[in-house]
Amino acid sequence: MINTALADNAPHILVVDDDQRIRDLLARFLKENDFRVTTADNAAAARANMRGLSFDLLVLDVMMPGESGFELAESLRADQDIPILMLTARAEPDYRIKGLELGVDDYLAKPFEPRELLLRLRNILSRRKRTLGVQDTIRMGDFTFHIGRGELKRQGDSVRLTERERDLLRQFAERPGSPISRMDLAKEGTDGSERAVDVQINRLRRKIEADPANPVYLQTVRGKGYILHAE
Repeated sequence: MINTALADNAPHILVVDDDQRIRDLLARFLKENDFRVTTADNAAAARANMRGLSFDLLVLDVMMPGESGFELAESLRADQDIPILMLTARAEPDYRIKGLELGVDDYLAKPFEPRELLLRLRNILSRRKRTLGVQDTIRMGDFTFHIGRGELKRQGDSVRLTERERDLLRQFAERPGSPISRMDLAKEGTDGSERAVDVQINRLRRKIEADPANPVYLQTVRGKGYILHAE
């Protein structure tokens, strides 16, 4: 469940835990502290949420039926850099070390003090913002794209992006005004195909350009690839 009463720019947290009591506690506490919250009770539900929504951070339980939190984190780290804070009922150092080796941003053992969790989340988001730099949003006419969250909006209304379109737009947004080769763009994709890049670029243009056949923002650079001209 999402708290829609909060501002659109409030950080959006995905809480993944098979314990409903923990999910409800965290959802209520985080909403009270100005976060948007979505919950999932297993890895499959988390993946389904991530296909349709963008999140600023994952709070991820280690021990879950089916795909574990470790397995989900490892899978996400293969192609995403979303911040992750892991929760576990196991306090052994080996568990903490394994999570950190997978690239998670922080680790907290259960039971925990909610205020400590809140501080850790805010610290992660603060570090993330510094890493992205001061400019975390770019503008293209009526469109704005939030780099960290991967959210595209047109005059405040959300525009749906596929995961691949979001990744492409983020690549361009992080290097506005600089040509990116089709080969480099393909390396970030799932199939490594330059032809697939061309197809995705055309689809993306239909979403952000008034005249996709004569693009203003996402242009072709002959012999070099593509370039995004942001305002």
